[in-house]
Amino acid sequence: MADPSSYRPRPGEIPDSPGVYRFRDEHLRVIYVGKAKSLRQRLANYFQDLANLHPRTRTMVTTAASVEWTVVSTEVEALQLEYSWIKEYDPRFNVKYRDDKSYPYLAVTMNEEFPRVQVMRGHKKKGVRYFGPYGHAWAIRDTVDLLLRVFPVRTCSAGVFKNAARTGRPCLLGYIGKCSAPCVGRIGSEDHQELAEEFCDFMAGRTGTYLRRLEKQMMEAAEEMEYERAARLRDDIEALKKAMEKNAVVLADATDADLVAVAEDELEAAVQIFHVRGGRVRGQRGWVTDKVEEITTGALVEHALQQLYGEETGDTVPKEVLVPALPEPVEPVQEWLTVRRGASVSLRIPQRGDKKALMETVQRNAQQALVLHKTKRASDLTTRSRALEEIAEALDLDSAPLRIECYDISHLQGDDVVASMVVFEDGLQRKGEYRRFQIKGFAGQDDVRSMHEVITRRFRRYLAEKERTGEWTDGEETAVDGESALPDAAPLTTSPKDDDGRPRKFAYPPQLVVVDGGRPQVAAARRALDELGIDDIAVCGLAKRLEEVWVPGEDDPVVLPRTSEGLYMLQRVRDEAHRFAITYQRTKRAKRFRAGPLDDVPGLGETRKQALIKHFGSVKKLRSATIEQIQEVPGIGRKTAETIAAALARATPAAPAVNTATGEIIDDGEPDTTGGSSGEPVTAGLPDERRGQET
Repeated sequence: MADPSSYRPRPGEIPDSPGVYRFRDEHLRVIYVGKAKSLRQRLANYFQDLANLHPRTRTMVTTAASVEWTVVSTEVEALQLEYSWIKEYDPRFNVKYRDDKSYPYLAVTMNEEFPRVQVMRGHKKKGVRYFGPYGHAWAIRDTVDLLLRVFPVRTCSAGVFKNAARTGRPCLLGYIGKCSAPCVGRIGSEDHQELAEEFCDFMAGRTGTYLRRLEKQMMEAAEEMEYERAARLRDDIEALKKAMEKNAVVLADATDADLVAVAEDELEAAVQIFHVRGGRVRGQRGWVTDKVEEITTGALVEHALQQLYGEETGDTVPKEVLVPALPEPVEPVQEWLTVRRGASVSLRIPQRGDKKALMETVQRNAQQALVLHKTKRASDLTTRSRALEEIAEALDLDSAPLRIECYDISHLQGDDVVASMVVFEDGLQRKGEYRRFQIKGFAGQDDVRSMHEVITRRFRRYLAEKERTGEWTDGEETAVDGESALPDAAPLTTSPKDDDGRPRKFAYPPQLVVVDGGRPQVAAARRALDELGIDDIAVCGLAKRLEEVWVPGEDDPVVLPRTSEGLYMLQRVRDEAHRFAITYQRTKRAKRFRAGPLDDVPGLGETRKQALIKHFGSVKKLRSATIEQIQEVPGIGRKTAETIAAALARATPAAPAVNTATGEIIDDGEPDTTGGSSGEPVTAGLPDERRGQET
């Protein structure tokens, strides 16, 4: 491990100008390439106290042994040079997008005397028109098969073409009218080139003019009583329309755009791109990347654009690129795209309308791609075995933890506190053994006390079932289907099995307990087990911020390598526990409606409370309304209106009234600001100053 101060440039050596820098290791291999608007300011960030650096950045600077830089004139030149160096050196610490497959394109070889339509993969060639990429090669062949009736362009290989020319007999497509048979001289070179141009124009989206021309020719043939020719034109039109139906119109007819969406977690990111040409989705592709460095969504978008357009020029770069977040700064990237296209390119975030709706679809595809990637990785037996071995080694366990239980606490501003327990055996989910807990022992947002209570209740049941004696403790645990898994005060039988012969779910202890949280939650879980006299079950916690693994009694966390399958497994277990807890908490919250002081009005039911809030918008506005205005609400008479006005006048708003089904705050009381220790904020429909914390 190198000391960054050993190769830090002397003061004044680094220029204060745009440029690209490279970090090299002791073997002179380039391990990281970056660009900067100011080399001096950017490189100074790497040579600070190691404790202040992100763990991934810290690993990079301690692996490096030297740094060098190249000064350029503009940020656009820096962007281009950075891309070139990343392609040349393939640095291990840079973001690397990896295709999950080689995407096929529909290609027309316009550089040949007799252009050929074919499926192509790999690098693009000069003089070849490309359309796509497509998800599957069969999708290209289906489209081409429909279009060959109207545009009988050559599709055969060079060998088949030469053999047909030698024998004077065309292939089968030539006999059935799906090839113009240039191999035997049925069509000349210029006419075949023109036919290929028409094919390309149609694939490029200029379909309306061509269809109108065919319809006009069909009508003329019918008027001249050339019914066979009119029938052929009719069938051609139907074939073209059928081919067009495979690519539904999603935007205005003249729209050429690429939509880029990113789904990410702490370790990986998935990128999805939809190619829209002529208002239709002409292709789709996606990548998955390891997040080797700490990076923003905008920076991920910038790297994706470099990957997508780094070797493209002309019309292959669209007029408009829609992204979920803009690179910072955006001007150099937009100028770089403009240079590659040779015309103006708009790089922006869609705000409304069809483009925003389509972007949401692309975002869902990216999210599904990331989930699928994680699932495939986790489902591999060898990978799972390696992950469990890495967990055992990192936590100093005697053997691989074949059964892992993970616990998470969820609440919204201290209300509806619940917990989840998910089970993984041999690295796979056992959803039939999931359990959820309703915390009733106390109110508030103390995740540590909640964790202690949940662990105590779960393993008290384990001990009771193990000894086949004792009584159930108070509380509520429910199975996934919502039925009570272990009824309160239910006496134990003398058998460790249920009436149907299946083992009780709490009878099996895990080898490892994982809690969602850091050192406090881990200490609470360990204390609960110690109080029960259980010392043969390991405990650890996974903190979200830096994916650190905490173990009891240690001041420092265990930091697993970024490429560790064990970290991947722990992250997946933790995320599943969080999902299960959040789902249960939201379900409970949706079952009730709180309207602050309106809850204290006698005789005012849920329907009329919701009608009042819907009519006035908030309790604050309702409080300032007159009795006559309150009477305007359907179902509210004068006596009820007077009761409501009196109750609101007596009430002092201390906490916001909340529609718990939607999370919308309907009063202006001061919210509880003590957030939970983990989880995602619920921000939909909440003013900035009223956003609660759901964990």
